[in-house]
Amino acid sequence: MIRSLSILTPLAVLLASFAFAQPKTPDKTIKLFNGRDLTNFYPSLKENKRNDPKGVFTVKNGAIHVSGEEWGGLTTVDEWTNYHLVVEWKWGGKNHPPRVDKARDSGILVHGTGEDGAAGSGWLESIEYQIIEGGTGDMILVRGKTRPSASAEVEAGANKQIYWKKGGEKVTRDQGRINWYGRDRNWQDKLGYRGPEDVEKPVGKWNKSEIIADGSTLKYYLNGKLVLEATDVRPTGGKLQFQSEAAEILFRKVELRPLKK
Repeated sequence: MIRSLSILTPLAVLLASFAFAQPKTPDKTIKLFNGRDLTNFYPSLKENKRNDPKGVFTVKNGAIHVSGEEWGGLTTVDEWTNYHLVVEWKWGGKNHPPRVDKARDSGILVHGTGEDGAAGSGWLESIEYQIIEGGTGDMILVRGKTRPSASAEVEAGANKQIYWKKGGEKVTRDQGRINWYGRDRNWQDKLGYRGPEDVEKPVGKWNKSEIIADGSTLKYYLNGKLVLEATDVRPTGGKLQFQSEAAEILFRKVELRPLKK
């Protein structure tokens, strides 16, 4: 009996750890950012891992301040699934090398899995809500050893680019990018870029990004407008990350809400 217990106890611990690791589903509004500190988050940086000696992620004047100085992500401690994520953000004024004169760039990674930095630059294997001047609302499949995947209805553009279009040809991707419907077909990677259909507000103004994760579906909204929808999404849950990618950016609201029934 004693020998059996010595075998079962580690097994019970292992099973308990698996149960603990299951993504959570919010049953009420959860303020992931409390406006005061980075409780609920930890840094994952390309060079310094879980240490942040440069202060890439700080809280200033009630907002998360991301300097962009080192590439990485501010990562949630918990994993989440089936939620309505609401994030308010705006660009700061500074870009760092190697993107000093390039489009301001960041992103929100959802359904993050695997080890910290598994996809490079401190990022999780995940699905990205791209935040970049002229391309906010694009979907990027951020892969490592495993490959997140998603399907979307699209129309084809030049240079093998695809753009979300309701009723278009359905394609499945496990790498690369699905552009939001209004991304300028002649987009250029330059500071301050704006396309004729851009929904993003000018630099210094607050934007509202929303992600609805409902089972295997993801819907991306920007300032109240649906800009991209994907189905057959894999995985369907995981951690969230807020990127540091050479551009200064601030986040003042990070809320998880239950899905509407």
